[in-house]
Amino acid sequence: MSPAITSPRPMVHLILGDDEFLAERARLQIIQDIRERAASAETIQVSTMKASEITKGELLDLLSPSLFAEDRLVVLTNMDQAGQEAADLVLAAALDPAPGIYMVIVHSGGGRTKAMVKKLEKISTVHEAYKLKDRERPAWVQQEFRNHNVKVTPDVVHALLEGVGSDLRELASAVGQLVADTGGDVTVAKVRAYYVGIAEVSGFDVADLACAGQLSKAVASTRRALQLGTSPVALAAALSMKVGQIARLYSTRGRINSNQLAGELGMPPFVVEKVAKQARQWSGAAVSDAVILMAELDAAVKGQGGDAEFAIEFAVRKVAELARK
Repeated sequence: MSPAITSPRPMVHLILGDDEFLAERARLQIIQDIRERAASAETIQVSTMKASEITKGELLDLLSPSLFAEDRLVVLTNMDQAGQEAADLVLAAALDPAPGIYMVIVHSGGGRTKAMVKKLEKISTVHEAYKLKDRERPAWVQQEFRNHNVKVTPDVVHALLEGVGSDLRELASAVGQLVADTGGDVTVAKVRAYYVGIAEVSGFDVADLACAGQLSKAVASTRRALQLGTSPVALAAALSMKVGQIARLYSTRGRINSNQLAGELGMPPFVVEKVAKQARQWSGAAVSDAVILMAELDAAVKGQGGDAEFAIEFAVRKVAELARK
């Protein structure tokens, strides 16, 4: 998140820009900061509404003081798409916030209410969330590493951009994964081992990475496998098999006789041990969601759900996220 611009009104925050990831990150950070500073941090009510859809009555209710004098945090997204009446109400509230009311206004900088931006900038703490230019991306990646208390050389940044691409969400995830897996000792060789120059990637490699929660590496390996000609159907089959194994092993948690389980499940003992270790990292809800996702993926890659390559990458990403829950 870009450094906030100093403002005399810490009760009002403006997230300004058209990058969804940076805006989302800024919003979450602001909410966290307010929770940490607010007197009623544990009970502060957070209300998030689309300014483009909220009614006048709902808006007035949100921006009015609580009857019980409790602090309230109101997040208004899509302010650029709001009508004039909503814009006027928000401006009036931002000029003179009610006691205990924190406001977070998310505005792209354009749209129907572009004229209100300059006024908001004068009365708010501003957090910029504009899309980065290509020349700005290396410095942003460097800062991501610094946020993890890690210093890297420019060639490490170049290798990461080369291997991952320009998507900020994926870059942020890649930085976090690299720092976690290397203990902060990030080198060009380690970046390339993750993202660049992989000669061969099998569906089972992708499935293992996804089910282990290694999101960035799993997505990069998926893309590499597709580039090398591996069919989405084959990748989906490997991922479904792995998820199915985790689901079966999850239901046997607490049983450690791998030979007995191997016989019951029709899996080699060493596979049982490996998958059982992974299954212990999963939650029951995540396993259920992953099984449902595999059914949807099977239909998608067999021509019933649009772009098969998009479907497999989405599924790999989602499984990796579920593995972290």
